[in-house]
Amino acid sequence: MEAFRTVLRRAEGEIVEKKSRFIATVLPAETEREVETFLAELRKTYWDANHNVYAYRIGQQKMIERFSDDGEPVHTAGLPVLSVLQKEDIRNVCIVVTRYFGGTLLGTGGLVRAYSKAAQEALRAGIVIQKEEYVRYYIDMDYTQLGRIQYGVLRAGLTLLDTEYTEGVRMRLLVSHSDAARFQQDITEMSDEKLKPVEEGRIWAAQAEGTWYYFDPPQEK
Repeated sequence: MEAFRTVLRRAEGEIVEKKSRFIATVLPAETEREVETFLAELRKTYWDANHNVYAYRIGQQKMIERFSDDGEPVHTAGLPVLSVLQKEDIRNVCIVVTRYFGGTLLGTGGLVRAYSKAAQEALRAGIVIQKEEYVRYYIDMDYTQLGRIQYGVLRAGLTLLDTEYTEGVRMRLLVSHSDAARFQQDITEMSDEKLKPVEEGRIWAAQAEGTWYYFDPPQEK
């Protein structure tokens, strides 16, 4: 399964246009059932709002895309929100934009801009990440080999998880699945064919704001 862009967490963003409040809530979601639960929750929370507009994109192999204008003029609300997700190629995400009418009509163009901007604020708050599959490796070596391998790891920009120092050295690394074959070849060449990385397991992960986050494998659709 290929890497994809999504959001790290549920979050909320808000804008005000001519006294109308647009509260945008974003949720990472992998199934339409999750989306339905999310929509029901927000409709209950914002029961007194004028509109609860939504859009979502779910799936990997087979993409599901849906939106609702929820009473706004056709294609002025839900479609602009969906377009933001499409433009950024963000998947497994639902955005709901709740509107409290402020008394001034925004017009077709104004609505499109307001809903688009609100969706962008939600994505900013939720933090857009790239999820991809990584392979965890360890490499056992003696101290005479350590310097060369450390230099190679640093030069390649690989993620060093930890290093154990005992009678020998065990180095653990996280390598993108797409780079795994090249990584193994590089280590073999750097060590004059004396070292071979050992795979410990695979995990889906993403890095945001200098921190690594780990996830269950996405559901294939």
